[in-house]
Amino acid sequence: MEHFRRWGISGRVREAASLPVDWSQRVTFVETLSGKEVAHLDGCLGLSVPDEVSPEKAQQISQGRVEEVLRSAVSEREGITTLYGWEVTRLEEQREHVVVTIRDQNGRDTPLTTSWVVGADGPRSAVRAAMGTRYAGASGGRPNVNITFRSRELADKIRHPPSLQYWVLDPSCPGVVGPLDLDGTWWAISTGTESVSDDVEARRIIQGLVGSDIDIEIVATDPWQARMLIAQEYRRGRLFVVGDAAHQNPPWGGHGFNTGVGDAVNIGWKLAAVINGWAPEHLLDSYAAERKPVAAQTIALAQSNMKALSNDLSDGLLEDSSTAMANHAARIRELKSPEFYADGLVFGYGYGDSAAKQTPTLAEYRPIATAGNRMPHRRRQGRALFDVLGREFTVIGPASHASALVQDARRRCIPLSHMAAAGDLILVRPDQHIAWVGQTVDDPERILDDALTGFVQSVPRPRRFT
Repeated sequence: MEHFRRWGISGRVREAASLPVDWSQRVTFVETLSGKEVAHLDGCLGLSVPDEVSPEKAQQISQGRVEEVLRSAVSEREGITTLYGWEVTRLEEQREHVVVTIRDQNGRDTPLTTSWVVGADGPRSAVRAAMGTRYAGASGGRPNVNITFRSRELADKIRHPPSLQYWVLDPSCPGVVGPLDLDGTWWAISTGTESVSDDVEARRIIQGLVGSDIDIEIVATDPWQARMLIAQEYRRGRLFVVGDAAHQNPPWGGHGFNTGVGDAVNIGWKLAAVINGWAPEHLLDSYAAERKPVAAQTIALAQSNMKALSNDLSDGLLEDSSTAMANHAARIRELKSPEFYADGLVFGYGYGDSAAKQTPTLAEYRPIATAGNRMPHRRRQGRALFDVLGREFTVIGPASHASALVQDARRRCIPLSHMAAAGDLILVRPDQHIAWVGQTVDDPERILDDALTGFVQSVPRPRRFT
């Protein structure tokens, strides 16, 4: 949402969402949807992030709705042509360009000549195949079936406060259910189910999750297994992969889309810098070096979350005593909190060795202004700092100390804005991560050279940001 804010579309994303942020920030664990509550967690999934952490709260929204907003935003930009309903049939990389053959719906092939190709084309990526690289990793080995359905009666059957997710712990029908909108469209995950033969079986599963008979219209079913996969290479020559083409994340925790957007932002500003002539081509090598560790960390957290699914949490329901139930509820909160409280991962990931050591846990976020980290948020005269950064690089600090950096950037035609402030100098990249922190500029050329190769530097002891 911070990146969408920078592109000027965060408000449009929220307008497109079916579930307002203030509708619910809760995850509830229940025997069945019409049965008793076992435990709950509030303030989940970044939906209650305080303003001192970020100018944007998280937003629950389906990928299709996000894509509608992005397609509309792209169509408003000059110099962009979008072709829908075409497919890539061949990629031929030459020394100075790539020839991409695309095929329309009538089977007609058209060659395109381009300098670079970014494959955001999913797990069966044609670009990754053309790179000759493969995923490394494994399947999670735990089957599930997604079921999308409609029901007019379900909302009235639920005995619990509005929740984004209801984890059903009934051992005869474990799973997760949540609303896609407030008009009767729902999603469900049947945990441990390998396949669904027809709509009759899908309805039986939904009735088991609910714990009673309701009206059910099955929209779609989709069997799946979680996969923990990372492409061996993110770049080969003039070809790049991002998102699911670069990594497949288990959904537990909901970080997959965030990771894909982070990939696109990272390679996007670097390609722009190279194409516009103010950065060397080897800046592009830093894309994989920076983004692969983030994907690995995200997958590791999701894999850990996967160790405690609905069918793993059902054993405590066999106990009748209030003490045993209270202990079971406490165990659930302990096991599942990392899945729903992950500010350290979302806001605290960084690039380079110095940044990686600044977040003690994946749950806790500490805003520290050190090279590699996301620039900590704060407000200046009522405006979010992110809103007043320059389009490309920005140096924050006293004008007298920043002048050498500004002058060298101007000499080299590197777009660099200056924001006057007291304290240390902070050089911020276009992706809102910090490239350099220091008290004085002894060698501006080296600082900018390092920033344009993806190398981040900091003062020896990074301090908390105030």
